[in-house]
Amino acid sequence: MRLNPDSTALVVVDMQNGFCHPDGSLYAPASEEVIDPITGLVDRARDAGVQIVFTRDVHPPEQFEDAHYYDEFERWGEHVVEGSWEAELVEELEVRPEDHVVEKHTYDAFQETEMNGWLSARGIDDLVFCGTLANVCVLHTAGSAGLRDYRPILVEDAVGYIEEGHREYALEHADWLFGEVPPGDEIEFA
Repeated sequence: MRLNPDSTALVVVDMQNGFCHPDGSLYAPASEEVIDPITGLVDRARDAGVQIVFTRDVHPPEQFEDAHYYDEFERWGEHVVEGSWEAELVEELEVRPEDHVVEKHTYDAFQETEMNGWLSARGIDDLVFCGTLANVCVLHTAGSAGLRDYRPILVEDAVGYIEEGHREYALEHADWLFGEVPPGDEIEFA
């Protein structure tokens, strides 16, 4: 799969201490295991001049106090609270000045963020997704991208998960409904 670096962005979803570090409140070992493949993917993309977007799931402590139904703290417990160590990206992933960081407050990085406008202003058409969790934020953000007429590509061996079945479901669903699911070594930025 050859992708034009000028119209492609690599979207690294929620590779944060709270999800990827053993001391994180929502630590998933498989999320930690994909740090190396993601770091390699970021390096290859940077070398080719591809835009890098990092998403961070960040919750103000009071975000869900007046929630009618959508309450992540009720479902998952408090996690990645604004200003906390958990909310920071893992140290293995270097954010450079030319990269873009999207702070989101839901599973979908397009929901009430600047992401769509930022990508559109740069002529981005193809989005390569990696990160965590496969069946939550990766799936919801990639699906939202597809609905906005981006080409979503989920890197099958660079997404974290809680259970293997969750990863399989997310990738099969994306492949069937709105995207493509190649392994990382089949992606070429040229």
